[in-house]
Amino acid sequence: MPQRHSKNNNDLAYFTYDEKKKLGYGTQRERLGKDSIKPFDACSLCLKPFIDPMCCHKGHVFCRECILECILAQKKDIQRRVAAHTSQKKQDKDEEEERLMLQKARELDDFDQQNHSAMPRNSEKNHNQDKSGFHGANSVKATSFEEEALRTMKAFWLPSATPAASVRVDAPETHTVCPEGKEKLKLKNLFAIRFTEDNSEEEENKTKSASSSSYDKAYICPSCKVTLTNTMSLVALSSCGHVFCKKCGEKFMPVDKVCLVCDKPCKDRNLVGLKKGGTGFAEHDDHLEAKEYKHLGSGSGLGLVRPVKT
Repeated sequence: MPQRHSKNNNDLAYFTYDEKKKLGYGTQRERLGKDSIKPFDACSLCLKPFIDPMCCHKGHVFCRECILECILAQKKDIQRRVAAHTSQKKQDKDEEEERLMLQKARELDDFDQQNHSAMPRNSEKNHNQDKSGFHGANSVKATSFEEEALRTMKAFWLPSATPAASVRVDAPETHTVCPEGKEKLKLKNLFAIRFTEDNSEEEENKTKSASSSSYDKAYICPSCKVTLTNTMSLVALSSCGHVFCKKCGEKFMPVDKVCLVCDKPCKDRNLVGLKKGGTGFAEHDDHLEAKEYKHLGSGSGLGLVRPVKT
């Protein structure tokens, strides 16, 4: 059975909504599901279950190896940008000194011409004439100067004479940033966190394979013994690194002033709220819509394929 004509009309002077979606032009929006959102026990860089987790003061969790490699790469990039900026400043200084030197030499030449020549002439006018290569209609050097002018001419309509814009390097930032929150981050601001694993089913795990997968690990709050999930708000102590649910952390820590696991003294500023995992529900998660603007269509042909309706 042929498709409906309203979905394939090509005689209108404008694009319909369905035709715009086929072209892939403009702002494309996609609703994100649970499989596109990071869980609470995954690294923010490699998106895998974390190994030796470390946390920043904003609550973003990373693998130790991932965040160290990221900071090292940022430092190398900063060194490269600083070196390029320093080289550019030196080049600008050399060009300015050369310009002043040429200007001083031209002034001395003009002074010499005005005092030793029979007919003084306008130096600026003659300089512009020499630069343009025009010496009159009957000049013998007109052809050679015209060739030189054509060779050095900056014409945007000629591919061979298109002027090249100089690339300016701005002064780079000298501090590293958090790859997730984009705030300033130093290595000393990171602290290791420790989750409490659920050992209630230890007997069942012994009967299984000896090498258990990290994807099957479950974590609990060491205070109330509740299994931690993506729907819960978690807090970590920067003094010792133990992780609790937010309810226990706000209820016992400000009163006891010690960690409930290791009895290490802590203060209110040591409580760091961890970023919650994604559930896919709009009431829980904030950013569930991805946007991307395309100047041209994707051209892959996928926009012409309709999903099968069941």
